[in-house]
Amino acid sequence: MWGDDMPLIIEGKHPLRGEVEIGGAKNAALPIIAASLLTGDECLLENVPYIEDIRNIVRLLQNLGVAARFEGGNTLRIKATRISRAELPLELTKKMRASFLIAGPLLARFGQAESSHPGGCAIGTRPVSVDLKGFQTMGAQVETLEDRYVIRAPRLQGERIMLDYPSHTGTENLMMAACLAHGTTIIENASVEPEVMDLAGFLCAMGARVYGAGTNTIRIEGTHRLHGAAYRVMPDRMEAGTFALGALITGGEVVMDGSVGYWLGALTNKMRDAGAEIHANDDRYIVRASSVLHATDFQTYPYPGFPTDLQAPFTTLLTQASGNSSVHETMYDGRLGYVNELTRMGGRITVSGSGRTAMVHGPTPLHGADVCALDIRSGAAMVLAALCAEGETRIGNVVYIDRGYEQMAAKLCGLGAVVHRVAESEHQCPKADCGEPIEWQMVAMGK
Repeated sequence: MWGDDMPLIIEGKHPLRGEVEIGGAKNAALPIIAASLLTGDECLLENVPYIEDIRNIVRLLQNLGVAARFEGGNTLRIKATRISRAELPLELTKKMRASFLIAGPLLARFGQAESSHPGGCAIGTRPVSVDLKGFQTMGAQVETLEDRYVIRAPRLQGERIMLDYPSHTGTENLMMAACLAHGTTIIENASVEPEVMDLAGFLCAMGARVYGAGTNTIRIEGTHRLHGAAYRVMPDRMEAGTFALGALITGGEVVMDGSVGYWLGALTNKMRDAGAEIHANDDRYIVRASSVLHATDFQTYPYPGFPTDLQAPFTTLLTQASGNSSVHETMYDGRLGYVNELTRMGGRITVSGSGRTAMVHGPTPLHGADVCALDIRSGAAMVLAALCAEGETRIGNVVYIDRGYEQMAAKLCGLGAVVHRVAESEHQCPKADCGEPIEWQMVAMGK
């Protein structure tokens, strides 16, 4: 069994062909798992990806005294009848920002939550100010200490909340908190991400009264109690997008279950702009490479716009397109740090002085090199680059890839790729500081 610290070695120039199973969405499963704390009844969650981020949040629940265990590969059973503490452990909250999603359910059910400043993927400062401001609007007292937040409220009160920006974790945290609040809560400028809708589906299955999820105004009518539920997590559109781009960059063809195509509108359009042949219906989502890839321009934007989590993989694809393509990152300043890794492989990419816009000059043949994953999605980009590169590529810091993709190497091998992992002692990441946090700042949209 491959360990989490074993770097990937990929031999390029093997087209991806065949059908791949897309797992449950990480960004839906994390808040849904947190929401199980809103009841003492048992919850059964299906299609939960068995990845490091999920294992960490399960460890966090267990640390609180919650009975949580996997049954089979992707079924998670949770029963939060007894919770022994309201303080989230530092060593776990520092590993991922999503740990702060526990705060809303704890505050709603027990009147108190304590958390260190959440950490996670090295994409810089992603503040939880939206969550905290919303809690305060609902009557909570928030004490900000040097190393943690302490939040208290005997019972939250339903209020009208206007979010400063449509944060998906802020929307989710406030939705969960509002389910047990007194009265009605209205969240305006809410995130419309599909994963927010999936959380709302689970909350409603538990007996919550949530209306308008998927729009920018969500109404939650509070209740005194929620009950247990069984629920199936939606498919992961980011994983699906990564494998779709893998088909294009290798000149292959990949088939997926058609249900995921509904959430891939912006990516589908851009892949077609680049020359892809895509057939989508209720049964199948098929991506086939054409003989020539064309340059295209894109910018990231919250759903239904082009997802920031697929920016790095799509930029990697554009290194193989004919002409100059422009890429603009609107959500996180400096998120183009992975460009240095692509340059090591032969990519020709010019980044603007602001660090938010890049010009990709293609096509350029890529060659194998020693590179690093800097975060989950740049790790996926390195995998795509390696798949189309001449020779062998070694990717370090694979722990980032393992945080977001379940059995990626095995799935790639099933599609015809040549991928294996080696012990850490056999390969050291070529950049000694590649595991250090990169300061990415969230920026105002359109500025």
